Amino acid sequence: MPKYLIEASYTLEGLKGIMKSGGTARRAAVQQAVESVGGRLECQYFALGEYDAFAIVDVPDHVSAAAISLSVTASGAARTKSTALLTPEEVDQAVNKKVQYRPPTA
Repeated sequence: MPKYLIEASYTLEGLKGIMKSGGTARRAAVQQAVESVGGRLECQYFALGEYDAFAIVDVPDHVSAAAISLSVTASGAARTKSTALLTPEEVDQAVNKKVQYRPPTA
């Protein structure tokens, strides 16, 4: 299954929800969302900085990742950024794949 890093920034309403129910309740909600599309939550952390939370998830496909992102953003409680992650073995495969490419020239 494709693996994604999901970075989340909570809105004021989202932060109020976390203050009310706590971090473990939020992790359970994230896990439920990921499992509802056939995926698995590998880990979730809260953070101090540009993003408020990070999660690494395995989901069946890009459509499932997009569905999670759309649902979270539509809720108005958070904004997300999803990044596809590659294993070292997948990078090895990419390095060995031949690509025909001609760069632009002046």
